[in-house]
Amino acid sequence: MSLKIEVMTEQLEHQDWKGTTGGMPWMQRSLVSILGHTDPRIIYCFVALVCPFYMLFSHQGYIAQYRFFTQRFREPWWKAFWHVYVNHFRFGQIIIDRFAVYGGRKFQFEMDKSNEIWKSLESQPGGFIQTSSHIGNYELAGYSLNTGNKRLYALVFMGETETVMQNRTKFFAPNNIEMVPVMPDMSHIFTLNNVLADGNIASMPSDRIFGSHKILTCKFFGADAKFPLGPFSLAVTRDCPILAVFVMKKNWNTYHIIVNDLRDGFKRLDASQVSKKTARQQALADEFARVLEATVRQYPTQWFNYFDFWK
Repeated sequence: MSLKIEVMTEQLEHQDWKGTTGGMPWMQRSLVSILGHTDPRIIYCFVALVCPFYMLFSHQGYIAQYRFFTQRFREPWWKAFWHVYVNHFRFGQIIIDRFAVYGGRKFQFEMDKSNEIWKSLESQPGGFIQTSSHIGNYELAGYSLNTGNKRLYALVFMGETETVMQNRTKFFAPNNIEMVPVMPDMSHIFTLNNVLADGNIASMPSDRIFGSHKILTCKFFGADAKFPLGPFSLAVTRDCPILAVFVMKKNWNTYHIIVNDLRDGFKRLDASQVSKKTARQQALADEFARVLEATVRQYPTQWFNYFDFWK
């Protein structure tokens, strides 16, 4: 089984968020080397100490998260401040875990009954779409879980650091995963269309608007939020399954994989809407927003959103 990769694409004129892992190349290479021989929990302690300084100098991200907890969870200021700190600490752990995998570490994965959906589709003819969000550690499972019958093509932002891209290539290849770079001319959409036509798996995010400005508006935490049209339009056009996959950190060595079939959203359509393309696209997007909100509510400090999502 292969559950893979978050997409980082940030080529918007009004760039509000970034997708490049911080740190100089030599620092990243050193971290990989250190984590090849060191328990990640030791590095977690260092992360806990530097988080307040990161919050101080990354003011936009701090404010976005603080407003999220005060406005969407209705938390008092002191509780929201604490959760912002925990969120930054969790994000640090997620990054450390990725580099620990580069250094050779193996993590454990728990899969509930929902994962039978993924296994069933992976073993059947026909391609499907796997989508996710910047929540938990979506990339990590791709280094540890293999696809047996289908090749997974993951849409990725090629502006990442050299160290990250080299290690992604190193670990994806044995797991039957290939990266598809986001292209300015949107040609990656044609590539993913061919992936599905060949009966393979297309992986892309559904919580960032990039390249095309076509959107769908969904209720998310009680307010209108914009989600990209692309993944849902492709699923309807190809008439293929689309799954939402979230990989959430449970403890220092274990992740919990959650799989949702977004076609459940079609059950909420009335008879007059079932055959309409726009209604089906909206139903998929609404279902993604619904399951994403449910997962964020279950793991509130693992949604790594550092800009005003509702702007």
